[in-house]
Amino acid sequence: MVTMKAPRLATPRRLPGSPFAAPAPAGPAEIFAVDDQVTHDKHGLGVVVSVDDDAVLVDFRSHQRRFPLPCAKLTKL
Repeated sequence: MVTMKAPRLATPRRLPGSPFAAPAPAGPAEIFAVDDQVTHDKHGLGVVVSVDDDAVLVDFRSHQRRFPLPCAKLTKL
């Protein structure tokens, strides 16, 4: 008895407007420097106080906050 193998499907075609399309690749991470003005979705406007290899410290006047890099909600102005 001979069994038949199912044909292999080619890579599925994705339409540009499909909700099942692969997500777009992320853009390059922002590079922050001391005294850069930044904005955060929750904390508002702030100024970069210090920059490390893996984090950035931002002063929001009422408080300071340290964000690990890359931080999607932190945007340089």
